[in-house]
Amino acid sequence: MAKILENLYKALGAGVVLALLMFFLVHRSFDAAFVSFFFRWLHVLSGILWIGLLWYFNFVQIPSMPKIPDEQKPAVGKVIAPTALFWFRWAALATVITGLVLAWLNGYIVDALTLGITSGGGRATAIGIGMWLGLIMAYNVWMIIWPNQQKALGMVDASADEKKAAARVAMLTSRVNTMLSIPMLYFMVGAQNIY
Repeated sequence: MAKILENLYKALGAGVVLALLMFFLVHRSFDAAFVSFFFRWLHVLSGILWIGLLWYFNFVQIPSMPKIPDEQKPAVGKVIAPTALFWFRWAALATVITGLVLAWLNGYIVDALTLGITSGGGRATAIGIGMWLGLIMAYNVWMIIWPNQQKALGMVDASADEKKAAARVAMLTSRVNTMLSIPMLYFMVGAQNIY
């Protein structure tokens, strides 16, 4: 067991195998309800990774950087941050895609994207607000945070002043996403539990 747990990908694979075994013990058909559930499960998994990393950056990494001695900062900037940003941006994309597929499978994609105008509000408005906040946040990840982090971390050529400015833009946009994540999560959970 230790050999499995020592390797992240083996541990993740074991988790998938365990989930499949449990699935076959409880649910034995691949009907439309299962497909919808499966995309909801993928949506939640990718969302946990995305928002977890967003909060890691904002609650742990950003506040800790001034406390790290200068000679140790390259370990964060050259190793930890690029890896975390890889998972961060792809988790954002996976969350959006699985969420849109889920909305389509369940027949509420138009109602949600129009904020319930086409259906009279309620659940569609709530899920729609959550979806639009998630779409804005994903746009911020791919179009603002990631290009600026590439400059700030020296992954693309930039002067010292450009790196400093890019780091600030990335940080402020990340803070916007942290702020938006709170109402986004409220509306996503509320749409499932209030309406």
